[in-house]
Amino acid sequence: MSVVGHMVELYFGSWGGSKGGSGLSVDGFKLLADAHEYLMAAVRGVPEEAWGAATPCSEWTVRQVYHHARLDQQALTMQITGQAPESDPFEPVDALAGDGAEAVMRLEATLGAALKAWESGREAESVATPMGPMPAQAGAMVAALDAAVHAWDIARATGQDLPLTEDMAERLELPAGQVVEFVRQSFGKFAPVVEIPADASRADKFLAFTGRDPYWSATTG
Repeated sequence: MSVVGHMVELYFGSWGGSKGGSGLSVDGFKLLADAHEYLMAAVRGVPEEAWGAATPCSEWTVRQVYHHARLDQQALTMQITGQAPESDPFEPVDALAGDGAEAVMRLEATLGAALKAWESGREAESVATPMGPMPAQAGAMVAALDAAVHAWDIARATGQDLPLTEDMAERLELPAGQVVEFVRQSFGKFAPVVEIPADASRADKFLAFTGRDPYWSATTG
């Protein structure tokens, strides 16, 4: 077994071997739908003049985080759909094809297709993913994790009152605990854990674990 295959088994084998991951403590499909709704709300709320603003993802603008988040949803389902993402999620362009309204429509179509792809594996023991075979619910949770953190990035960067809720943070702890540190150590795709006060909220602790400063602002960086 390859190193990646071993890590997939180690990290995802405990997520439940029943069809679709029905033994999981969190409903992955509902979590993904909620995370998608959060991402849609954040993107709908971006003022036209704010698409070029700095974000908690220090090297990317709002436009680039938007593209990355959308393309990640395509990349995570490409083994299910047979369609590769439109471009490299980790090389997002700093431009929009149209205005904000068109960006919203493109995202809505992408998220709808992604949710449908994960749902198609609901009754299967596992589905193919870039991380190896896993229950569809587990894969949906990883996609939810990605969507939610980037929704927060966009909302925070554009001054929107759209915090990550305590409930969503709690549900995201399962996928975060399974993948974030592995991805951070193996691929460097998450920044180091941010030190925050011990009495911080659950959501703030979750964000800090993913390498985000929960107190980040456009003025302080």
